[in-house]
Amino acid sequence: MEHIKLQAGCLLILLYIALIYRRESKKYGHDAKMPLFGKILSLSILNVLLDGITAFTVNNRSLVPDLLNTVLHALFLISIDSVIFALFLYMLHITGAFPESRSKRILVFLPFGINVAVVVFTMNKLEYINGTATAYSMGLPAYTCFVMAAFYIITSLFTFLKRWHYIESHKRASILTYLLALSAITGIQMIFPETLISCLAATVLIIGIYMNTEDPSLNELAHFHTETVMSFANLIENRDNNTGGHIKRTSRYVEIIANELLSKGHHSEILTKDYVTNLLKAAPMHDIGKISVPDAVLRKPGRLTDEEFTQMKKHAENGGDIIRETFRNLGDEDFRRMAFEVARYHHEKWNGRGYPDGLEQEEIPLCARIMAVADVFDAVSEKRCYRDAMPLEQCFEIIRQGSGQDFDPLIAEIFLESREKVEKVHAEFAAAQNSPPTA
Repeated sequence: MEHIKLQAGCLLILLYIALIYRRESKKYGHDAKMPLFGKILSLSILNVLLDGITAFTVNNRSLVPDLLNTVLHALFLISIDSVIFALFLYMLHITGAFPESRSKRILVFLPFGINVAVVVFTMNKLEYINGTATAYSMGLPAYTCFVMAAFYIITSLFTFLKRWHYIESHKRASILTYLLALSAITGIQMIFPETLISCLAATVLIIGIYMNTEDPSLNELAHFHTETVMSFANLIENRDNNTGGHIKRTSRYVEIIANELLSKGHHSEILTKDYVTNLLKAAPMHDIGKISVPDAVLRKPGRLTDEEFTQMKKHAENGGDIIRETFRNLGDEDFRRMAFEVARYHHEKWNGRGYPDGLEQEEIPLCARIMAVADVFDAVSEKRCYRDAMPLEQCFEIIRQGSGQDFDPLIAEIFLESREKVEKVHAEFAAAQNSPPTA
């Protein structure tokens, strides 16, 4: 039993995390959320279990049939690479680098498939070596396993370093830590195979991912913050009988634009995962200033007079003031500034003829320029009490004609290039509005 004490301890830790993760996921209703971590966790438990079993069988070969020992070692070697490969897939997902096309996905999985095949078909070359403290296995299958593990660890680290701005800033140090720890443990295992510490790699990986990203209670707290902001925005929207669903649709359009800008490397000095996250939380607050607009103006079923329109335009300036006053003790300065800029400046125009401050071009904060395109598109594509919704072709044409006048030309171009995604969102909300209510 002295050969499997480390594996037994790691297995207990992983089982404990699995129990807590399952319990918390059920508690917060996140059973189907982020399924990849669940797979990595399951693979890690299997890997450590097989590590312990093979550590026992390799030291008791007289008690174990050769065929069974070979099969168990094959499964163990494949499980090592499966965990590391799953980590690579996870890194692609959290950095937004997972390929969309089928051909590119095949290229991602192909090296792993080749590795599994090589391990399986070369198991007859596996060697058992009696070390000073314990026996261990080596040979071509083990070398293949180590090379592939090293390849995917390095690739995961490279993906993180290349696309770190796609990850929230408070998570970067933790991710880098567990990737470096994983690299060190794997390196030691490769150089000193008798140590039999590969189980530590899977354990460190799971602890790192769980504490950094996948703890359901922390995810629920973030979700609660988002829902609170959305509920507050809904209260404001419900005063205006012209804009049902406006904040949800515009938030989706904002998300499309921001992610497309991010993926194509535009405004890389500004656009990070933190920036996009704050923007998506701030977008629902863009019309918060309408709480200060009289009902007679806000709910008027027709065109506004010049005086009424002047009152309506005050909502942008007032919205910024409300955000500044309400959120001044929030503690999250980046979000507070983002919410202020979205609320105050989303009616500014690229040519300087907007309101309330007449800003032009890049004087207008990027978040407000993104919001402006989403806001106008939704305004013209949805029905109002004083007019019908415009055809989508005409709505996209309005964005096209406003490029370089009302809108940042780059953002307008990105929006128009994302037409298929925009139309999909529009259709989803249209179907939801037309569906019969459930009992």
